[in-house]
Order: sequence, then structure tokens, then C-alpha cells
Amino acid sequence: MKTSQLSPQDLAIASTEAMWAGDNASQKLGMKIERVGPGSATLSMTVTDVMTNGHKTCHGGYIFTLADSAFAFACNSYNQHAVAQHCSITYIAPAYQGDRLTAAAREISRKGRGGIYDITVTNQNGDHVAEFRGHSRTVKGTHLPEDG
Repeated sequence: MKTSQLSPQDLAIASTEAMWAGDNASQKLGMKIERVGPGSATLSMTVTDVMTNGHKTCHGGYIFTLADSAFAFACNSYNQHAVAQHCSITYIAPAYQGDRLTAAAREISRKGRGGIYDITVTNQNGDHVAEFRGHSRTVKGTHLPEDG
């Protein structure tokens, strides 16, 4: 089937599968894709002992990485290569070894080559751990072969 014949949901799933196949960073950290849709993605990850810092909490870089991966799958869900142009995160509460973190990304705006995405990170109890905002920029290339 040609990509132009796929529904937006099916295109998001196919784009995600193609991108996930080469995403060693997310896979090696134990991330799982929970759901994906046009402009949205939810990923989860369990905090392991190697992810903790001297405060015995999850190092912020791992929380950022989980949010960044959810951002990446959300902004790449249209079969167009998209990269981060700017990202910021606000940490709200600590996460601990054994916590299951979930990052839910949603599209706020997508105009021209730019997009804005908000990602909320929560733990297994639904406690708010962090808020991440990512600005994307599309670049040349697609995840799936273009119709032609």
C-alpha cells in the first residue's frame, strides 16, 4: 500500500516502527512505546539502579531522555524526518529506582517546518515528575519510501 493511502493513524504507526528499528538509545534504556498517533506518542521506562544519582533519585538526564524520545516519536509521526531544534524541562518531583515513568507527548502547534510539543512525565502513581517542551524542525527525508 502506498503511504498516501494510509490513514493518519496507520502512517504514524508505520513511521514509528521504521524509526524504532534504529533507535538503539531508547531500546537499550528499556523504553517501551505504549501508543502513538499523529502528533502524539507515549513511552515508558523503569528507573534502574544505574540511573540513580548521589541523592538516590533518578538522574535528570534519564528523565529528559525519556521525554525527548516521546517528543521524537510524536514529531516524526507524519513520515517526515524531524529533529529537535530546542528543548527545555522543568523537574517537579523526584523519581526513584523501580519507578515506572511514562512520558506522554502531544502536539501543540505544527506550522511549516516547525512544531511545538509538550511532554508530561508521570510515575506509576500518576504523580507529576516533569514537564518538557520541545520545538521540532523538519529536515529532508522520510521514514518510509515516498509514493512515486
